[in-house]
Amino acid sequence: MHDLKIGILGSGSWATAIAKILQTNNISFNWFIRNQETIQHIQTYKNNPKYLTSVEFDTNSIHFSNDIDHIIETSQIIILAIPSAFIRETLESLAIPIYKKYIISAIKGLIPGENILVSDFLVKYFNVPKNQIVAIAGPCHAEEIAQERLSYLTFAGHNIEFTNYITTCFYNRFVETIVSNDLDGTEYAAVLKNIYALATGISHGLRYGDNYQAVLVANAAQEMERFLNAVIPHDRDIKASAYLGDLLVTAYSQYSRNRTFGSLIGKGHSVRAAQAEMLMIAEGYYATRSIYELNQVHKTHLPIVETVYSILYLRENPSRAFQRLNKILQ
Repeated sequence: MHDLKIGILGSGSWATAIAKILQTNNISFNWFIRNQETIQHIQTYKNNPKYLTSVEFDTNSIHFSNDIDHIIETSQIIILAIPSAFIRETLESLAIPIYKKYIISAIKGLIPGENILVSDFLVKYFNVPKNQIVAIAGPCHAEEIAQERLSYLTFAGHNIEFTNYITTCFYNRFVETIVSNDLDGTEYAAVLKNIYALATGISHGLRYGDNYQAVLVANAAQEMERFLNAVIPHDRDIKASAYLGDLLVTAYSQYSRNRTFGSLIGKGHSVRAAQAEMLMIAEGYYATRSIYELNQVHKTHLPIVETVYSILYLRENPSRAFQRLNKILQ
């Protein structure tokens, strides 16, 4: 497997962080970036002009292209680092089949409209075998990868041989790696934690304190466990890093775009105004609707998800919605 060429799709902060990890490990790779001006900037100035600008690249070991079919054709491992809202449009434009490729999903969201996992989407529409798919989970923020601060990445997949191989591509002095066989559960947890980070952000915007947020996150962990057990029964420990750890860092970190988005909502911004103020996509906004709709089938008790949905999509006053939620938390 050591001769398999890696291709990255996407140019945001997470794609840039992954590129830094691979380059630190002396792994050459292909990089699809849609905007040719961004490619030219990186080739000239050695950094991404929009995301993690402090990361410096040796462009001699990177093959750039704004032709996605070329990147797919010349890569055996494809890393998806595109927001979930755009993944369908991106992959449906391909002229090159991907069913023989190994796919690494760095996407923290469901496919809008169908509310299915990225791995299930790849199986259903592109015939990618599930044992060729691995999901990357945290707890990890791209900004700390850029600063080379010790971080932990969880790699979840059904094919343990391939999953172990991928960890060797990412492990280095500032990245520790964890292997899991709970692919679906890890994907769902990565979706849910963004919704809960929105909730903690909203509570912060409403001027609730640390004491309250601790209770909110404790309840979020229980809610996550209930949902995962209902949808994907598995012998998992919800206290593990891929679940509780990722939830904690997304709920509390200064780098959490979902927490930031939620804080703007709590302070009275409209959804549109909050989106306009943020440069990056807050995956939790789309995830809230997807999980809410999905749960109409499973009927799991998800009061925090329902509260965030009511605020974002039914335009309920955040203060009033949280007053109702607070009577349920324990």
